Amino acid sequence: MFILKLKSKYNLTTFVFLLPWIITFIIFSVYPIIFSFGISFTDYTGLSPEINFVGLKNYFSLFKDEIFLKAMRNTFIFVIGTIPFTTVISILLAVLINSKMVRFKGLFKAGFFLPSVMSMVVISTIWRYIYSADGILNYLLQTIGIEKNTGWLASPDTALLSIMIMNVWAAIGYYTIIFLAGLQSIPEELYESASIDGASNTDKFFKITLPLIKPTLFFVIAINTIRSFQIFTEIFTMTGGGPLNSTQTIVHYLYLTGFRQFRMGYASAMAYILVIIILIITLIQQRVLRSEY
Repeated sequence: MFILKLKSKYNLTTFVFLLPWIITFIIFSVYPIIFSFGISFTDYTGLSPEINFVGLKNYFSLFKDEIFLKAMRNTFIFVIGTIPFTTVISILLAVLINSKMVRFKGLFKAGFFLPSVMSMVVISTIWRYIYSADGILNYLLQTIGIEKNTGWLASPDTALLSIMIMNVWAAIGYYTIIFLAGLQSIPEELYESASIDGASNTDKFFKITLPLIKPTLFFVIAINTIRSFQIFTEIFTMTGGGPLNSTQTIVHYLYLTGFRQFRMGYASAMAYILVIIILIITLIQQRVLRSEY
């Protein structure tokens, strides 16, 4: 009996300490999710107390919205065009830093990781000047005889590609550190045994390293996919979705629709379409990658 009372008192004390977090979580996370899902079936604007139920109209309207379809296309191009490069470069850098031939490993880790701790607004602003007509990129190209560009972010042909390149540069350091953690969990004895058997460095990478870091690889690809689908800051800071919506993405268009045009119901429907897309792709990745280990 005494033990039951003590356990009950302990559980109550734990609950009291957790209560502030639980309340905060419900108010700022659970309630907004439920509310936004509800208003996705309405014409809610956020300015008028009048709310009319419209059913699935917002969802059907999205697939007739040319800007949304272009934003979806741009988002998929961004995801497909950045994740493979980010992943491959990060793995190669991690393997290089983890090798015995590289000295001052701490310096390289700090150097590659530095962009990850900087504000994306700051990084985007710096790269916006790099890409400008009078920026350092055009200056370097001129020195090797390539004609000056009017501005990499001002052309629909180069704007999205320019942001993708910047994003890969900014993200590789973070994922390199994650891959390093995965590499350092591999027993050194496996590589020594492979060397005795005459395996080359390439054989060691494909037959030892890659199979053993597949859980890390899945984690990196999954979080990179989610992050890439939610790209916003770079677009907001560098182009605002232009020129001619060539860099418009789902989240940026959602922001414009909800907080500039005050079509909150329509924007909420857009958000849940994005949730479904991310969920489906993540489940596919999980099935494909996890089935191999």
